Amino acid sequence: MFKAFLLKYAEIGVKGKNRYKFEDALVRQIEKALSSVDGDFEVTKFTGRIYATAKGDYDYEETVDALKKVFGIVAICPLVQIEDNGFEDLSKQVVEYIDKTYKDKNKTFKVNARRARKNYPKSSPEINEDLGEAILGAFPEMKVDVHNPDILLNVEIREMINIYSISIKGAGGMPTGTAGKAMLLLSGGIDSPVAGYMVARRGVVLEATYFHAPPYTSERAKQKVVDLAREVAKYSGPIKLNIVNFTDPQLYIYEKCPHEELTIIMRRYMMRIAEHFAKKSKCLALITGESVGQVASQTMESLNATNAVCDLPVYRPVIAFDKQDIIDISEKIGTYETSIQPYEDCCTIFVAKHPVTKPRLDIIEKSEQKIAQDMEELVKKAIETVETIVVE
Repeated sequence: MFKAFLLKYAEIGVKGKNRYKFEDALVRQIEKALSSVDGDFEVTKFTGRIYATAKGDYDYEETVDALKKVFGIVAICPLVQIEDNGFEDLSKQVVEYIDKTYKDKNKTFKVNARRARKNYPKSSPEINEDLGEAILGAFPEMKVDVHNPDILLNVEIREMINIYSISIKGAGGMPTGTAGKAMLLLSGGIDSPVAGYMVARRGVVLEATYFHAPPYTSERAKQKVVDLAREVAKYSGPIKLNIVNFTDPQLYIYEKCPHEELTIIMRRYMMRIAEHFAKKSKCLALITGESVGQVASQTMESLNATNAVCDLPVYRPVIAFDKQDIIDISEKIGTYETSIQPYEDCCTIFVAKHPVTKPRLDIIEKSEQKIAQDMEELVKKAIETVETIVVE
């Protein structure tokens, strides 16, 4: 019955003269999402409305699932769209809509008419009253409830007439590609994929860097991160993933630096390398999944020491989240089950037994000075031997 979808947005509606740019970006993302489903669609925008109309048969569930992953859409409304052939025909179509959509008629309802065409012969209150009367006449077991109805029947009088009552929650946020580009430090844990998703939800294009340490980390650990990037890419679009062989720099730090400083110094070099790729790709920021106090490297002092090596701003979307908050989002976006697979990455293997929780920046920098010359060569090699793939 549903040959079209009304796709509602929220924040885009408050934009000024450049609103059309955000609408156009959203249309492109919708077209891209629907290109992979079973069916052929036309996506159009018209006076504050975006429609996806099927040109023939299509897979309803697959289509809704694809639309639920498009940032910028707050609601997906399957609708019946009819021509204006008079009010008698509209009443007939509304009754037919209720009959086909709801098998159980023992429900309350409210008609919510909106008349965009002011030359329509009935006012909005008259449409509400007369369509309500038609529904009650066809289905006596139904009742009107204007405060908390089971069914909110929307009837929009436009060039065409829209009839809909189902509203499926969308991903929200802003369309991908409307807010610049950022580099995500992606690990095999729970937090960083969530951080990437949250930033992408604001319209940011993602690139990612992963630090691999063979043979201490397995190929399965690497594949785990690729799988995580793929899950995030279902929302964000394709992600360029830089896989850095970090074994030699990590071993050198492990051998030459005080063990309580290992995590901080290792993290600082990771940030340097990630920033190198970020600048090369014209990213405007780095993204991490750090949360205050979660581990020793995420105290305020540790985060300050990490930030000190970066020129680009470092954004931490989950900075104030409890672990359960992060887990809840990871389950919603489909990354949790992959994140908890028992394949460790370099961040979890090379961990100091008693890491410093309140590092002093001057002491950390002094320790780094002793290894700076050799590390420069090791970092250069790691950058030159990077493996880059595009994950979709």
